[in-house]
Amino acid sequence: MKTIAIKVLTFTGMRWGVPFIKLFSGEEAKTQLKEIGQTVGIPLAAIVTFLFLWSVTASQIETSLGAVPGPIQVAEQAKSLWIEHVEERAKADAFYERQEIRNAAKLAKNPAATVKIIDYTGKPTYWDQIITSLKTVFMGFVIASLIALPIGVLCGLSKNAMQAMSPIIQVFKPVSPLAWLPIVTMIVSAVYVTNDGFFEKSFIISAITVSLCSLWATLINTSLGVSSVNKDYINVARVLQLSPMKKTFKIVLPATLPLIFTGLRISLGVGWMVLIAAEMLAQNPGLGKFVWDEFQNGSSNSLARIMVAVFTVGIIGFFLDRIMVALQKAVSFDKGAVVA
Repeated sequence: MKTIAIKVLTFTGMRWGVPFIKLFSGEEAKTQLKEIGQTVGIPLAAIVTFLFLWSVTASQIETSLGAVPGPIQVAEQAKSLWIEHVEERAKADAFYERQEIRNAAKLAKNPAATVKIIDYTGKPTYWDQIITSLKTVFMGFVIASLIALPIGVLCGLSKNAMQAMSPIIQVFKPVSPLAWLPIVTMIVSAVYVTNDGFFEKSFIISAITVSLCSLWATLINTSLGVSSVNKDYINVARVLQLSPMKKTFKIVLPATLPLIFTGLRISLGVGWMVLIAAEMLAQNPGLGKFVWDEFQNGSSNSLARIMVAVFTVGIIGFFLDRIMVALQKAVSFDKGAVVA
């Protein structure tokens, strides 16, 4: 059981938990306590220091919305947002329950009657907006990966393709989402004209903007990895007379996976960072729109709620990175993926 727990913690990039497992299993208490002090104690002390300095300095700064909220006020607003979510879900459940009762009574009078369930139209809660943001960044990340991976492989295999793509990469890689968004908005509005499509127009705009800003890291790392594959592997493929497709999938891609996943990790981080600005301007329901609405609201609690969103973005970004680390270790030979 101990071995399995250690493997899980190592696999998920949370090695700081390993000394606790070893300590509770009776291994060298002094050594494990020293390890805990280094891996947990030092970061914890830094966090406590940060919270103390934040608490002390926050009350000294006055803004148009009042004093900057400290850790306690931010925690209270996080709790308040959760309570609002629970209350809104209770309203939704009651709404659907009333419909079921009404429809059951209608069918009891007339079994042939047509009944329907009307969707609840209450405002999305903070937790609903988190889910929306995750869906948006996932869609943008998938689109970016589907574009970047094949182009990256092509550029890595062909010097001519790399020379052709290099100017495009260098020109578009530094472009801000604020510049892409108006262009994407106009194009999507012209092409996606339906009002009852599967996706909301604002969702598509945000996802494509995320894709355009995040695909470059994957493209560059993939092309770099493919071009640096050990020449002996390529010679083996020639000796075995493998087709270009088999050579790519049997030799090139497996050898390139560590760099590919490095690019994917960077792309996902960039996409998650870009998402807030994209949602804010596209008015797509999500954390970006939540921040913008709170800023526009200008209530005494708005600043604390925005800071809740800031911490939420950071924490989710941390876990998304750990998921990518776990995936890298699961599908590649690079079991020592760097965890920053």
